[in-house]
Amino acid sequence: MTTNKVFATLLTKQSYLAGTLVLNEGLRESGSKYPLVVMVTPELPQIVVDVLKKCGIIVRTIQPLRPEEGVNTLVDARFQETWTKLRVFELEEFERVVLLDSDMLVKKNIDDLMDISLVPGGIAAVHVCACNPRRFPHYPSDWTPENCAFTAVQTPTSKPPIPCDDPRPYGQLNSGTVILQPSRALAKQLYDFLAADPRVSTFTFPDQDLLTAFFSGKWTALPWYYNALKTLRVIHEPMWDDDAARIVHYILADKPWKSRTSQSQEYEVVNSWWWTQYDRLSRRLALEDEEVFNLLSSTVGA
Repeated sequence: MTTNKVFATLLTKQSYLAGTLVLNEGLRESGSKYPLVVMVTPELPQIVVDVLKKCGIIVRTIQPLRPEEGVNTLVDARFQETWTKLRVFELEEFERVVLLDSDMLVKKNIDDLMDISLVPGGIAAVHVCACNPRRFPHYPSDWTPENCAFTAVQTPTSKPPIPCDDPRPYGQLNSGTVILQPSRALAKQLYDFLAADPRVSTFTFPDQDLLTAFFSGKWTALPWYYNALKTLRVIHEPMWDDDAARIVHYILADKPWKSRTSQSQEYEVVNSWWWTQYDRLSRRLALEDEEVFNLLSSTVGA
């Protein structure tokens, strides 16, 4: 297996174990030749780390990363730990890393991301969806359908807009999928930015807003289907295609593994994709390793 290029994700809580293992299973089933590296923090229970290793996953222990206390108070509590995703830039042992969130499902092979061209010192990612369909009051005021980059994408194969600041959300990325070249020197610049830049106090979405600001003018826009937010299927129907979606991203708090039945009907189809993958994984683990199967089962709802 090729290891100079890898996929990576962050796991800080046992409750996200099912998401992480399903992410890995999707890579495996799609025939990827690149392994998954899971970054874990010291607080993660050792039993969970052992499960990852039993499943053949590469584990790297990293330290939590946050701004100084009181610097940023706008962040939703569930996003507090996502600053730590930026530690991925320290993984210099690898030539290229594709960072994925652990609440993602890989539907099709995505190895081509390892060959996407990057501008020098830059990254690649998918635009944010700035529609704010649930009208969350703490979201940016300019997050409206008129300002959403995906509103301009009318077919599944249309090219996304070139990142720009007019309207502002056209220049914002979603950090669910990020292609990068690790560099400790670059990581230090990011940490210095986190520690000193006054804009950090205004960020709503931690690592995502920081990456947008830091890599302004240096990030390449990827097609929507490499970070197919589940909400896009509902609010951007002209763009969406079930068969085109390669990576489905289960954003928002209602993760599919919380319950097999008590989920919103509008997301019933996309949630069923996750459960189909999970069921295949759990059946295999039930035969291969009862201890892993039992721990995994304990982290999902009925």
